[in-house]
Amino acid sequence: MTQPHWSYPLYRLAWSGLDWLFPPRCGGCGKAGSRWCEECQGKVPLLAGALCEKCGQSLPQAGLCRSCRSVPPPFRALRAWAAFDFPVRQALHRLKYRRDMGLGDALAVPLAEFTRSLSWPLDMIAPVPLGQKRRQERGYNQVDLIARPLALALGLNYRPGALKRQRETVSQVGLSASERRENMQNAFIANASVVRGKIILVVDDVSTTGSTLSSCSNALLQAGAAEVYALTVARALSQHGLNQV
Repeated sequence: MTQPHWSYPLYRLAWSGLDWLFPPRCGGCGKAGSRWCEECQGKVPLLAGALCEKCGQSLPQAGLCRSCRSVPPPFRALRAWAAFDFPVRQALHRLKYRRDMGLGDALAVPLAEFTRSLSWPLDMIAPVPLGQKRRQERGYNQVDLIARPLALALGLNYRPGALKRQRETVSQVGLSASERRENMQNAFIANASVVRGKIILVVDDVSTTGSTLSSCSNALLQAGAAEVYALTVARALSQHGLNQV
């Protein structure tokens, strides 16, 4: 990773201008004045302690979790910045369902700092794509709104066309871990001319079982990517999360 792209300050300035014209509310608590207030920044539930070396799941001690020992995931490592809890959960829901698109830029700032701390040897960033039907319904891909400024902040190539869905999938909300894996199996295809020989960071908003990121990673590796790392803003830590992500 290099210095931020030259256009990153301009990107941030554009959002600041929009915030001046249309004063925002905090993505966490809803208080007027900023997209991500200082109080909510201080309440972010960061993931601490021992983590699985592969999937980033919390463990009593360092090593591999049972699932990754049994069926190693295709990505080199998966990490999340925070737990899927207040105030991060509220911010992601506002971004995804309430069209608060400036939150993508706000969340990318701490996510970039977190990514730098991982010291991964990355060439490019690819967002998890939406299916055509869901994109038409929503009008935008919320992951793109996070991943694009993240790439600018890290000085990495941004390749939204690296992955695409080759079939529609049902919503993951409420599905069990095995149902999520089946739902995502062979759901993506990668552009070999873009990813061949590259070390790629695939980005999503939330990880629950890792099935979506595993499917994306498989597609990228099959298309010739040298290696894949996976990153999310948040990770759901319990069965409770399966019903809300």
